[in-house]
Amino acid sequence: MDPLSLIETKPGAYSLILHAGSTPVDEVIEELGHEPNGYFWEGVAQLVVRSDAPHLEGRFRYDPEGSMFCAYGADRAALEELATHLASVATDAVRARLIVTNAEAQGFEFDD
Repeated sequence: MDPLSLIETKPGAYSLILHAGSTPVDEVIEELGHEPNGYFWEGVAQLVVRSDAPHLEGRFRYDPEGSMFCAYGADRAALEELATHLASVATDAVRARLIVTNAEAQGFEFDD
């Protein structure tokens, strides 16, 4: 799950957190013309849910900020699965580059 963390904010409520600017792929993201902030990572999350895990759609909500990506909800299993998908992008420069370039080729606009 690294570099993400899943915390229980109150009984039955969970938040998945990624501190923006702290991933091994930040440099690649910047090379591609993006800022690796929380809003950028929300775009990545939307893309991986859409392409790799559509069964996760609607099972949590997003609440990013400039310095942090956050997804939250009551479905811990869904957030854990999202963490696995995001970690595979946040730790693999080749995968990060591929996600961004494919998304842009399809007209997706990151909100960074």
